[in-house]
Amino acid sequence: MTFNHDIKSVCIYCASSAAIDPKYFQGADQLAAGLISAGIRLVCGGGREGLMGQLADTAVRLGGDITGILPTFMIDIEKQHPGLTTMIEVETMSERKMAFFEHADSIVVLPGGTGTFEEFLEAITLKRLGKITHPVVILNIDGYYDPLIQLMERAIDERFMDERHDDLWTAVEKPEEVLPALRNAPVWKEEYSKYAAVKKA
Repeated sequence: MTFNHDIKSVCIYCASSAAIDPKYFQGADQLAAGLISAGIRLVCGGGREGLMGQLADTAVRLGGDITGILPTFMIDIEKQHPGLTTMIEVETMSERKMAFFEHADSIVVLPGGTGTFEEFLEAITLKRLGKITHPVVILNIDGYYDPLIQLMERAIDERFMDERHDDLWTAVEKPEEVLPALRNAPVWKEEYSKYAAVKKA
């Protein structure tokens, strides 16, 4: 079952690496521009490097609203972007992830490394347990996430996850497909936690 979700704010999980292929920067720029033109507030890690920095640069250039959430101890690591509309400092990575959920009504996953993987998998796990119900969309630029998507699909096939867990996320290939995918994502409700543990037939 799908639903026309009223998307007002999007948390974007993404990389802080500045050494990646330009195609990923282009994808982040196009995504940010499309969301901002639709009047949607961006929420991200708050750094000025990598895809986080690209999102903020685009938001500033277009006059968009962007909130950064950054643990105090990471300010020197991720280099806080100076142009953020709002900056929220937290103490720990766990607080950062909870703040992401609180300040956005949907989630988009851009290519990234272990931090991005961990954020995405925690979101999927919490959604599976009924603790969040945010639409989650993977922007699978140039097939970057194919191995992870295949692994999750295998987990369903092998019955480590329920077949209904395929509705926890949606994968798209192009930035312009993200907002429609968020708006039309399968509905997930808190009571679906009853599917969290796979039962024997």
